[in-house]
Amino acid sequence: MPLSEHEQRLLDQIERALYAEDPKFASTVRGGRLRRPSRRRRIQGVVLFVVGVVALVMGLVFIQSLSPGGFPVVSVIGFLMMFAGAVLAITATGGKKGEAAAGEGDGKSAPAGEKDKSRFTTKMEERFRKRFEQE
Repeated sequence: MPLSEHEQRLLDQIERALYAEDPKFASTVRGGRLRRPSRRRRIQGVVLFVVGVVALVMGLVFIQSLSPGGFPVVSVIGFLMMFAGAVLAITATGGKKGEAAAGEGDGKSAPAGEKDKSRFTTKMEERFRKRFEQE
């Protein structure tokens, strides 16, 4: 659902005020993109998650023999491993990848699939912006 003219004007006014007040923050927020984690990182996260599930279940199954003082240490460690695996699988590292890394003069270009995808997303973003600028 598109914004009304009044809402669009208010949004533009807020944006201009943000740029005027803190241009560094505004450019950081505007240029921020979410990156996908690498395939290797996702696989490592899934494996760690599965190992954590196994540790959690084994800690519950053998609660008497693996729990000093009645506290399920192995299960807690398993849960923490599951959490770490999930975080590892869904987050990307801070390193630059793909188009951003290729554009900084390292002599490498992005693979053809990534170039096409970036062109497509760039086109869609431009169309989206034009649609709101016209209204």
